[in-house]
Formats: sequence, C-alpha cells, structure tokens
Amino acid sequence: MIDATDAKHSVLYKDVHSYCAHPHVVRAGDGDLLVVFNRAPRRPFILHPPEDPQFQNVLMRSSDDGASWSVPEVVPSYDVQGTECAGLTALRNGSILLNQWRFRWLPLGLARRLAGTMPLDFPDRFMRGWLSSPEHDTDTYRGVPVEQLAPWARGQGESLVHLSDDHGVSFARSVRIDTAPFSGGYGMRGACELANGDILLPLSDIPNWRVVFTVRSRDGGLTWQPPVKVAEQAGSEFEEPTLIETEPGRLLMVLRDNGTRMLHAVTSDDAGLTWSPPRRLPVAGYPAHLLALPDGRLLLTYGWRQPDYGIRAVLSNDAGKTWDTDRTIRIRAGLAGKNLGYPTTVVGSEGGLLTVYYGEVGDGVIPAPISFDSLGLSGSRG
Repeated sequence: MIDATDAKHSVLYKDVHSYCAHPHVVRAGDGDLLVVFNRAPRRPFILHPPEDPQFQNVLMRSSDDGASWSVPEVVPSYDVQGTECAGLTALRNGSILLNQWRFRWLPLGLARRLAGTMPLDFPDRFMRGWLSSPEHDTDTYRGVPVEQLAPWARGQGESLVHLSDDHGVSFARSVRIDTAPFSGGYGMRGACELANGDILLPLSDIPNWRVVFTVRSRDGGLTWQPPVKVAEQAGSEFEEPTLIETEPGRLLMVLRDNGTRMLHAVTSDDAGLTWSPPRRLPVAGYPAHLLALPDGRLLLTYGWRQPDYGIRAVLSNDAGKTWDTDRTIRIRAGLAGKNLGYPTTVVGSEGGLLTVYYGEVGDGVIPAPISFDSLGLSGSRG
C-alpha cells in the first residue's frame, strides 16, 4: 500500500439543503475542466437516482485547473429531472457529449390509475434494493411503509445524448438512443472516441443492471447504431462500465459487478465488434475509472467502501493485463462512511493528477464532490 501523503484536498461543492454525489470530470478542448454530478433535495435518509425523481445533473467548470469552480448549472435544462448519473465525453473536434438516462416518474395516485396501461414499478418493488443494500443504513426505516419513504412510481425511461459546440457552456441539441432489445441504457463514464473516429458509448441495461453493452456513432454523436452486447454471466450483475482504447482497435473495459463485488474486465481486438469473456480482477472496489497516463501506464481509480473508507487506485504497465495491487495507492482514507466514491481522474496542466469523487466530510452528513490534487506521475510509482 502506498499513501498519497502529499496530496492536496479541497471541496468543490457542498450544500446543506442538497444531496450531491456521483461526479465525472473531463478536460474540454479549451482546457477547462468540466464536472457533472447528481443533485437532489436533501432527505432524512439517503436515496440515489433509481429511487428519487428529483435528481438532476448539474455541471461546474474550472478555468484554472481546479483552483476555483463556477456555480453549478443544471444540464441540459431545468425541465430534465429524474436522471441517473451522467457521463461526459470530450471529442477531438472540441465538441462535448453529455449522456444521460432519464426515468419517467409519476405520483402514486396517477400511477395507480394507470397501472396495467404501461410498465410501472411501485415503491414496494424498486425500494427492495435500497432496503437490502449494504451501501445504506436502513435499519431505522424497516418498519416504515415504503410509500411514505418514496411516494411515487417509476416508469420506463430514455437514453439521451446532448451535444455541445461551445465546450460545455450549453447543450443545444439532444439525440435519443434506441437501446432495444435492452430495456434502457445507463452509463456514467462517458464514451471513448476511437482512433478510427468512431464513438463507442458503454452502457448498462437499466433497470435490470446485469448486462453491459455498447452503442456506436460514426457521425459525432448525431446517430447511434444498434447495441452490441459486451458482458453477461450467471452470478454477476454488471453495470457502470469504464472504457479505454489501449492502442488502435484494442479496447479495455472495466465493469462493476454487484454480484461478486469485484471489478471485472473485458477486452476487444476489433474496435468493439466482439468482446472477450469477463475476467475477474483482484480489486474489490467500485465503480472504477480508467485513465491512460502520459508515460504509457494505465491508472484504475475506484471507491473503497470498506474500513478505512476512501479512494484508491492501482497501476498497470501492460495495458490492463495485470495490475500492481501490491502497491495500491491510497488516495484518501478516513471518510465518514461507505457512502462515497465514483472517482474520475484527469492529468493536471502541470503534470499532476486531479481526482474528483464524493464522500461524507466534515460533520459526516454533507456528501459532496471533492477534488484531490495527487502525487506527480513519477511519484505515483511508489
């Protein structure tokens, strides 16, 4: 284990009236850093996007490499809510893509009236996962009727990509992705622009959260080809993929697995047309983010939801075939609990690393995205 003892930590954003979580950071073509994350009104208990219709995706930007940040703005517009975690993609032509999954939500009275006319999940169904999740402390609420905790019903939704031609200042055009035969497509790490110009967006089947697939665009995100299944296996519940091209046509994808609680990897040697069977990695954290470092190594950053709660990373010298878990990098430890993670990392303008994540800080009740200015690249070797 290597401790990032010279790391600098700072809070990007927190709000006593809002629950904020699940950030994703990219560097835009103009050099600015963009961070998108989830925000919803604070409740006495923690709900995440699959259980709460009031989540919106908000975006902040920094023009000084993370020293200061703009006020968050809802993206793409204020009439879009009920969203899952979003992903950003900075394309080589300067465009920014924002991918979103948006549920349809109904008040219980209307949902009961419409029951049988459309697919609907009521709180007795979609709150089962919340009540049994090891990520939440739910004992206090086990005797409370679920309709009091979540007085709404969840319908089907849509996968959307929003396009920006001004480095993420605005998203003026939206495209709906057809994810059939899958019920929906949710992804929170953005797409990968391949060497051949294709854009490959990895998604997980929502609300089943067991199968990962990709959709492909060859025109900058304006149209998308039918899905290609990437990973599915008995005993695993794959979701929240992160994708990188290690060399032209060769791809590495790392998957969260809620079945085994271990990260898994799949690879492709034909630009994502076919994929290898899932391979279990010796990493118990999740979800993950992949970054190619300037020296050729890969950095895998992930949330560590076990004592001592925090953020960790591992390095690979062979394009993800093996990972140096003996020298795991402990980026942050001692957060207030297991409600944390979703780290993403970018290379700083002066060669350091900037990792953005969320966690409970201060009094232990203010979850917020936090920035971490890490070791230099040479120091990361340990």
